[in-house]
Amino acid sequence: MNDPGRLRFKAFATDHYKGIPMSRFFGQIRQAGYVVPDIEAAMDYWSRVLGVGPFFYNPKVPIRNYRYRGQSYEPHNSVALANSGPLQIELIQCRNAVPSMYKDFTEAGHSGLQHVAYWTSDYDADLERLTKQGFEPVMSGEVGERGRFIYFDTHYHPGTVIELSEVAGPKGEMFRLIREASEAWDGKDPVRPFPDLSTL
Repeated sequence: MNDPGRLRFKAFATDHYKGIPMSRFFGQIRQAGYVVPDIEAAMDYWSRVLGVGPFFYNPKVPIRNYRYRGQSYEPHNSVALANSGPLQIELIQCRNAVPSMYKDFTEAGHSGLQHVAYWTSDYDADLERLTKQGFEPVMSGEVGERGRFIYFDTHYHPGTVIELSEVAGPKGEMFRLIREASEAWDGKDPVRPFPDLSTL
């Protein structure tokens, strides 16, 4: 059965990403994820100084089924998303002490670019393919229906962790809306609330 949201996202991706160079393993890098100590200050800098925005902000992302190295936890992460052309910028601040690859990153003395993300509408097949290739999962969860994500143990230097992110459901539609908001942004209202995933 064809899902309208999935079909809209595929059409959006095909239209906007033709001819862009890809990783031979994962496809196109769709997101750069930055772990920051002060997300409000980071949103202000990116929007005011770098001209990237608007940011869509959620002070506590509703993550379900979160696991880190096989154990279940309840993370409290604040996240802001914006686009610069086809690339989505993600800002992340951890608000509690739950183990995560984000905390591993900061506890190693780093801040800034922590991961790059690849998006998929065929999550199970891509996950099976990547694990067969030897990529080792470390952290996973779900944001909205059909919005699973998984991070692999590919850290070599800061910014080389890989996330596989499912966009077959409302999260993919939200990403499309965030990209569209960036295209005509005039600098006003640089920080906006996350869309309600239950309505997408």
